[in-house]
Amino acid sequence: MMSSDHTLIARARTAFESAYVPYSEYRVGAAIETTDGSVYTGCNIENANYSNSLHAEEVAVAAAVKDGQDTFERIAVASAARDGVTPCGMCRQTLAEFADGSLKVLCDKGAEGVETYTLTELLPKTISEETLQNADGQ
Repeated sequence: MMSSDHTLIARARTAFESAYVPYSEYRVGAAIETTDGSVYTGCNIENANYSNSLHAEEVAVAAAVKDGQDTFERIAVASAARDGVTPCGMCRQTLAEFADGSLKVLCDKGAEGVETYTLTELLPKTISEETLQNADGQ
């Protein structure tokens, strides 16, 4: 059963409570919903070498894939700052690996509500199997 947007945002908010953020103190949580209605959550996990940090969206995707789920309907992203955080470019590309451009991306803006985008709006030009083949001249 599909959850409401409000419920998915609530799951993302709960997820950011587990974030490990000793350097930035910027907590992010994500809740991704599969096509069968299952929900997986993730939080950001920092490392002193920021490039080795894990983002909430990729942790949620990894949890789902580990469980055999790889088709998604929606993802909600929330930060403790409630500032309307959107997935970064790396996370957008990770989402594009498993979802088409119609994936709904819900971004928590706290008292201002929820900003909703499609993945295509956030990442109009993805890297795909097709673009890789075209780059190789095949």
